[in-house]
Amino acid sequence: MTDSFDLVVIGGGLGGYVPAIRAAKKGRSVAIVERDKLGGACLHRGCIPTKVFLESAGFLDRVRRAAEWGVAAKVEGFDFEAIATRKDKIVSINEGGIRNLLRAAGVEIVAGDGRLVGPTEVVVGDRRLRARDVIVATGSRPQSLPGLDVDGELVVTSDHVTRWTELPRSVVIAGAGAVGAEFASMLRDFGVEVTLVELLPRVLPLEDAEVSPLVHRDFERRGVRVLVSARLLPDTLKRNKNGVEIAVELDDERKMLAAERLLVATGRAPASDGVGLEEVGVARDRGFVKVDGRMRTNVPHVYATGDLVGGLMLAHVAAHEGEVAVATILGEVVPAVDYDALPRATYTRPEVASIGLSEEQARKDGRDVQVGKFSFRANAKAMIGGETDGFAKIVSDARSGELLGAHLVGPHVTELIGELSAAKLLESTALEVGLAVHPHPTLSEVLAEAALDVTGEAVHVPRRAR
Repeated sequence: MTDSFDLVVIGGGLGGYVPAIRAAKKGRSVAIVERDKLGGACLHRGCIPTKVFLESAGFLDRVRRAAEWGVAAKVEGFDFEAIATRKDKIVSINEGGIRNLLRAAGVEIVAGDGRLVGPTEVVVGDRRLRARDVIVATGSRPQSLPGLDVDGELVVTSDHVTRWTELPRSVVIAGAGAVGAEFASMLRDFGVEVTLVELLPRVLPLEDAEVSPLVHRDFERRGVRVLVSARLLPDTLKRNKNGVEIAVELDDERKMLAAERLLVATGRAPASDGVGLEEVGVARDRGFVKVDGRMRTNVPHVYATGDLVGGLMLAHVAAHEGEVAVATILGEVVPAVDYDALPRATYTRPEVASIGLSEEQARKDGRDVQVGKFSFRANAKAMIGGETDGFAKIVSDARSGELLGAHLVGPHVTELIGELSAAKLLESTALEVGLAVHPHPTLSEVLAEAALDVTGEAVHVPRRAR
């Protein structure tokens, strides 16, 4: 059975369903192929489940600190199974919403495994879907360390944790990037003993060098054991009735770590095998599909988006890539994807958000850099909310005033970064961000103060030598 469409999309995550709906709304006939549930890893095993857990964990912390707000409250305990049930409900509602949006747009949903058998032909079971263009958005899967076998019980990945209905008493987490750090933060707030192990010299190693130490200190203050410049030795792993034991190499010494679970959070690998990419000649690098700035592969009419192409493996980035891909297919003139203009968010406590270049990257690029900073400790709304750890940092080009990057750590900064994303899109200068009037009292005032501090214009920053 052969059907013809203008566009066939393989993969129902954000990098797939967003361009599918966009193309359908533009009058194109579209089919989307998904073997599992709509919404992809983000909705079912990543962004949404973890944020539900983190929200409950953060709420638990606030109740424990209720006396700070003059409220008499006592934590009698918490029901993690109920939290997991709430998570499932939220996920289900969101999946239903995606399905309804696709149907309303006229997109045909095809269940099954999609495989390219030609640049414009996809096989799904006994069906052949022909198309003028194809977008491949099959996402990624958790990646383990070489020699470290994941069993889903004692040695787990983030996929397994998001399906937990009860918590272990202790966890060793391998990897202190965004995924490992978020789970460390959440699990510690739930009372789990956490040891966080990172091979590189600092937690959140991809963030600005001033952000990582603050998160590190806060983790340790909350009781997370943080080991950086530390190498786990997979060949020493032992599984027993109490959990796992594994050696770590730190400061030229071996130490044994023991916990009920070992969570491997060392990155994700592209889900690019078995899709027919190799058969039709799509170029890949270490499994990741190679694309240009408009998400075109080397094979005409074949596009790729999302985690499959590597880079910033974030859900909102996948959605943006999908928008650019479908605009290109439709012949619209759109800018290429600019990854320096896309925000990044990590939902630890305190939260971390950033966009563009770090100060170190900007200086390495040969830029004449000016930096402005403002602390949440001097922000009235942060004081009111009882969360004053953190700061806003603006990196600017000294000659042009161009906003090169911004790095935030503190309360609700994942919400604040959107303003700076808009500023980057509009090519605003740091001064323009600072001159925009921000309501008082709000957390957003730290952005204005940091931006004005770039040139020494901030009212609430003491004069300093420049």
